[in-house]
Amino acid sequence: MSEPDKVQQLLAQLRRGIVAGHYLPGELLPSQRSLSEACGVSRATVRAAITQLELDGLIQTRHGDGSRCMNLLEPHFEMPLGGVGDNLGFQLQVMEMRAALEGEAAYNCALRATEAELIAIEGEYECMMLRSEGQTTLGKAKADLKFHMMIAQSSHNLLLISFSQLFYSRYFNAIYGVLNRTLKRNARYPDGIRAQHTGIYQALMARDADQARRLATEHILFTRQLLEHGE
Repeated sequence: MSEPDKVQQLLAQLRRGIVAGHYLPGELLPSQRSLSEACGVSRATVRAAITQLELDGLIQTRHGDGSRCMNLLEPHFEMPLGGVGDNLGFQLQVMEMRAALEGEAAYNCALRATEAELIAIEGEYECMMLRSEGQTTLGKAKADLKFHMMIAQSSHNLLLISFSQLFYSRYFNAIYGVLNRTLKRNARYPDGIRAQHTGIYQALMARDADQARRLATEHILFTRQLLEHGE
C-alpha cells in the first residue's frame, strides 16, 4: 500500500472514531506514538492524518498538549446567555429540553454503550448514591449532572454528545437553580429521585433501551412538575 493510501486509511479510521463518539469532544486523541504502534503505520503517516483532521476542523493540536477533538456544534450554535438560573419560567424550559435530551441519550446508551462504558456508569452511579448524603446543593447538582452526562457520552451519537456538552455547560446555573429551589422548599431531596436514578441505572445495565428512555424522560418531567406546582 502506498503512503498516501495509508494516510487515507488512517484518516478514515480516525474520522469514524470521532463520528461514533469513541473520541469525545474535548478529549485528546491517542498520542502519535500510540497511534503509530496500534495501527502499524509510521509516525509520518500519523502526522499527515492528524494534520488533515486539523485542516478539516475536527481536532485542534497544541504543542505540549496533543490533539484534542473539537465540539463540532460550538462554532455554529449560539444559545441564550445562561445567567438566568433563578428565573422559574426559564428553569421550566430547561427541564423540558432535558426531558427530550436525556430520554434519547438513555435510549442510545442502552443500545450502544460498550461494556467498559457501562462499568464506568455503574461506578459513577454508586458514587452518586454515596455522595448524595450530607452533600451541599451544589455538590448534589454536580453529581447528578455527571451521571447524566456520562450516559449522553456513551450514546455514540456525536450530535447528541456535542449538544449535551454545550447545553449542560451553558445552563448549569439553571439546572442547579432547580435543585436549589426544590431543596429550599422541601428541606430535603425530593421523594422518588433516588429511586428514579436507580431505575435508569438498572435499565441501562439490562440494555433495555425503551425502558431507559421512558424512565429518564419521566425522571426529568417529575422534577419539572414539582418545580411548576411548588410541591
